Amino acid sequence: MSDERTLERDGLVVLTSKPNAPELHNPDLDPTPLEERTWSWWNLAALWVGMSVCVPTYLLAASLVKVGMNWWQAMLAILLGNALVLLPMILNAHAGTRYGIPFPVFARASFGVFGAHVPSLARALVACGWFGIQTYIGGEAMSALVALLWPGWLELGGGALFLGLSLPSWITFILFWLINVFFVWKGTESIKWLENIAAPFLLVIGVALLWWALSKAGGLGAVLERSSSLVEAGESKTGWAFFVSVFLPGVTAMVGYWATLSLNIPDFSRYCRSQRDQVLGQLAGLPTTMVLFSFIGVAVTSATVILYGEPIWDPVKLVVRLSKDSGSPWIAFLAMLALAIATLSTNIAANIVSPANSIANALPRYISFRTGGMLAAVLGVVMCPWLLLDAYVGWLVSYSGLLGAVGGVLIADYWLLRRARFDLAGLYESRGPYRYVRGVNPAALVATAVGIGVVLLGKFVPALDFLFQGAWFSGVAVSGVVYYVWMKVSPPGGAPPVAEG
Repeated sequence: MSDERTLERDGLVVLTSKPNAPELHNPDLDPTPLEERTWSWWNLAALWVGMSVCVPTYLLAASLVKVGMNWWQAMLAILLGNALVLLPMILNAHAGTRYGIPFPVFARASFGVFGAHVPSLARALVACGWFGIQTYIGGEAMSALVALLWPGWLELGGGALFLGLSLPSWITFILFWLINVFFVWKGTESIKWLENIAAPFLLVIGVALLWWALSKAGGLGAVLERSSSLVEAGESKTGWAFFVSVFLPGVTAMVGYWATLSLNIPDFSRYCRSQRDQVLGQLAGLPTTMVLFSFIGVAVTSATVILYGEPIWDPVKLVVRLSKDSGSPWIAFLAMLALAIATLSTNIAANIVSPANSIANALPRYISFRTGGMLAAVLGVVMCPWLLLDAYVGWLVSYSGLLGAVGGVLIADYWLLRRARFDLAGLYESRGPYRYVRGVNPAALVATAVGIGVVLLGKFVPALDFLFQGAWFSGVAVSGVVYYVWMKVSPPGGAPPVAEG
């Protein structure tokens, strides 16, 4: 390394002295000590299982079939999308594992020590919205669970609504919110424990649900044959029109599904023991779980067409129907419990860790990870995203695709310009090598804006529609090229970055 204040051991870099700029560090943002980098490949794989097994994943394949794909095209789109997003996931995770740094600190190298607030807080805002939505989903699952055991539960409050929720919904929403807050308060080790427990349980429940669907509906062939009935009426597209208007947006949506996590994956990989653990963990946990659970979703939804004469998309409604048919509320109780655990494990890992670090990074002298997590949890409620759930989720998916522009800058900076080497101590210095222009790198901000602009160009120019339909790919490519060329030709605030150390 280029600085005597760092020590490298087995490919992992640590600081030998604490940073002294209070506006840039606190114990939660400082590099993770070697003794705390204990996550194995299984821990990271379990994290991905816990995040992937949730209601939105269950609906993915069925929703793709709904817009015009057959079942195997939907599964191909999901597999391809998750394989593609796995690449930036592993590339960005490398910095977290090597240097033990969270995403907001990682972004300082390219955006500047203060400019990093822009992508960091933008990512945090999306996560807070998703936190509110997932907490609403988890609360509704708990409410339905209570109603199965106490039929009069849903009559509490006489049906009156406050901010779109009834009294029973508010009670279970607050209860589910408090459970989330408990794990935030306990810290990252409790999250690791939760994911390790949730992963095998959720996989068993998912496979059991698939077995039920296949055994009741006449086998796999019969179920998949009926999947075509999920397609909504409309003009059938083939050839290039099918690729541009159906398949490409489907793949882009799959990439966009985890585009936000592909940015802040260092928040988790900073705890890994080695690069091998972070790579194997993500390979084992992400694409396999997404494909399996999405397949379960489309198979079970198709089976409901055979069993009930109509597709039941909502797993909560399916569980209620199943409970009534079986006459046993305990089957539904177990399923609802699994749904609540799935939502909890996704919400904690995907929607709290990132904003907690980002908010702490904004004012590290005053805000810790725990405080940042609490503020994010409160903000997720204040935003009331469930009031505009359909429109908000659609906006979030599009926005996640546009975050590819940020990913292009990060990858070009870390891998092409610096060749995976940072001045670790310099990331915590306000007047160090990543100061650029008053702490902001205009090259990164402009490159991100250009990448987003090209994506939006495809929205308003029909002939360039493919740029918007492939938003994530367009954003990554354009912003990465613009940033790389600018930093090579005329880097702001100093000498061009090269492989450091």
